Amino acid sequence: MANSPSGDSTIDRLVRILETFSTDRTVQTAAEIGRRAGLPSSTAHRIVDDLVEAGVLERDEHHRIRLGMRLWELALRGSRALRLRQAALPFMERVQARLREHTQLAVLEQDEALFLERLSSPTSGANITRVAGRLPLHASSSGLVLLAYADADVVERVFAQPLQAVSAETITDAAVLRRTLADVRRRGHVVAPGSIERVSTGVAVPVRDERGRVIAALSVVLPRDSGAEAAAIEELTAASAGITRALSRRRD
Repeated sequence: MANSPSGDSTIDRLVRILETFSTDRTVQTAAEIGRRAGLPSSTAHRIVDDLVEAGVLERDEHHRIRLGMRLWELALRGSRALRLRQAALPFMERVQARLREHTQLAVLEQDEALFLERLSSPTSGANITRVAGRLPLHASSSGLVLLAYADADVVERVFAQPLQAVSAETITDAAVLRRTLADVRRRGHVVAPGSIERVSTGVAVPVRDERGRVIAALSVVLPRDSGAEAAAIEELTAASAGITRALSRRRD
């Protein structure tokens, strides 16, 4: 793709524009998009207009911009994440129905835990996770599972950066984190009290594909004093095995 005078390719600029949207920032003006993407105003308006015309972005009656349905449609076509989510949902629904707490599915994406699905009930406790939201790998039960089974280069990149605290109990000591990851691999699950919020405990297990590779983490978020950790591990382990079987059948 052609480069701009600054050396950025067209693709670079498109991606930067799309990345200005988040779960908390779903609507913006073209000027706000340009500022957050680090683009000149005229460039940002021109690219936004092109993306609106293509349906990738949409403009509302107040001329504000949001992600378009066309982008959602394209993202789902043949998506690996969609296949995994479809296989996982019946088993997640069973876990959520039995535990009545937040039940989540996450994958490793660009050295973070990306959440593909979350099921909740009106009585579920505190939880900051959102669908399409991300958390640092060291700072959640799902992330700890994904990091424990990640390739060595991913692990070393995580350890090369400061381990930022999300809560007072987030693991920020590298030696403690390495011991925790070894424990996850030995036990096949993790119980992480207070790593995101003091009042909650995350419990997570790995999800494997039909070849035995860890491709996701399945987790629940429990009230910290619930005493349901053992039941959660049992339910999650059974659900994870069911997801693996479902993925194998979808290959057949």
